[in-house]
Amino acid sequence: MGTFLHTMVRVRNLDRSLAFYTLLGMRELRRCEVREGRYTLVYIGFEDNKHGQAEIELTYNWDQEKDYEVGNGFGHFAIGVSNVAEAVEKVRLGGGKVTREAGPLKFGTTIIAFVEDPDGYKMELIEKPASA
Repeated sequence: MGTFLHTMVRVRNLDRSLAFYTLLGMRELRRCEVREGRYTLVYIGFEDNKHGQAEIELTYNWDQEKDYEVGNGFGHFAIGVSNVAEAVEKVRLGGGKVTREAGPLKFGTTIIAFVEDPDGYKMELIEKPASA
């Protein structure tokens, strides 16, 4: 039996990406700079990850000159939040891009929204009660 550890995405500007994910309540958990390989890995997640939640690995290649393409196979990250409307407003006030306002899922009642990080990766925000 395995354990889901993280998802890696390549980012163009590490500081800008970290600022975005901070708007969603995530924080830097650990960092690894590989000078010989000219890249930095930053693992982000919630709190201190004491519950073993999956993390996002932001990979910053120091010498990347072109933008990365998100690709047509990637869908989105899903993040549970206690209040989707508040999270969307925080992203908007922080300069983030909101691509779907908070509201019920089509043909359902679950409240969701979509936002994008600075590199175009989509986040689905799903309202989850604090006890969930």
